[in-house]
Amino acid sequence: MLINPTCDALLESNSRSFFLTLKILPRKMRRSIGLLYLLARVADTIADSKTGEVHALLDALDAWDAATDERQEEAPDLSHLASLQSLDAERILLEQAELAVKALDDTPPADLEMMRTCLKIIIGGQSLDLRRFGPANDQDEISSLDDDKALDDYAYRVAGSVGAFWTSMSRHHMFPSRTPLHDEAWMDDGIRFGKALQMTNILRDIPEDLRFGRCYIPRPRLEAVGLTPEDLREASSMDAFRPVYHALLDLTDEHLEAAVRYTLCLPGQSRRLRIACMLPIIIGQRTVDLLRTSNVLDPAHRVKVDRAEIKRILRRCVLATMVPGGTKRALTAFRPALR
Repeated sequence: MLINPTCDALLESNSRSFFLTLKILPRKMRRSIGLLYLLARVADTIADSKTGEVHALLDALDAWDAATDERQEEAPDLSHLASLQSLDAERILLEQAELAVKALDDTPPADLEMMRTCLKIIIGGQSLDLRRFGPANDQDEISSLDDDKALDDYAYRVAGSVGAFWTSMSRHHMFPSRTPLHDEAWMDDGIRFGKALQMTNILRDIPEDLRFGRCYIPRPRLEAVGLTPEDLREASSMDAFRPVYHALLDLTDEHLEAAVRYTLCLPGQSRRLRIACMLPIIIGQRTVDLLRTSNVLDPAHRVKVDRAEIKRILRRCVLATMVPGGTKRALTAFRPALR
């Protein structure tokens, strides 16, 4: 059991590979990391609800923020937003969101402080996104990010902050004594670890985001190759878009290299923590490699690593941590063929 049977069921139905990661984590960390994921998933589902009422979504996010921080307010009634969900798992998640709030009562104070700090940053990023783009409805007009700084800030708010939380949790529960793992360099690589996974999602989900009027590709990068955000709705624009796209994939690869450094710093005896880091890195790298050879602008061919391959990767990660140097070899084997 991670949190409790009901919350565990919510976690499993609303996550794909991450639920595998949670089960691998050391017992000291898995409950709080799983609960943070569940709380953040509720916020994400609120923000992505298909309604034209942006202020209603912002109010719901603010109420969720209040219910999960020190203000100790009751969980908001999310039944209206639940009724708008097209996926049963997300509908049930919002209907039972109060259970995740109640689970905070049994969370150790140090973990609770770290969780609330991270969740507030995530909710802040989602609120900023709503103000910038509006609600996730089908839209003809597309808004794009102003520059690379806005893209990096968004990646930090919704995922880099999770890398910082993961690192703080690891230090607190697994490495309390002062070691090189307490240096700023390891924290910086942890933040980039989170950014790598978010950048992978952004670069995979371009057609879906465009459908909702959202373009996370910075406008100056598109203008440099004579494109507009609207042009990205046409699969035929891929040839012109490819230099921009590959430059952002290269940036994602650099973040993934930081994630590899982060993982290789872990002591060899921390097998569970190593495996929990290796799995998302390798899945992310496999996704990036597939994206390099696909037309991401074609919504009919969405790139993803299938469940069977994820299970194979997991087995390989487990075996790799059983032999000296195996972790490095396993991670190196998935570096991209194209640079």
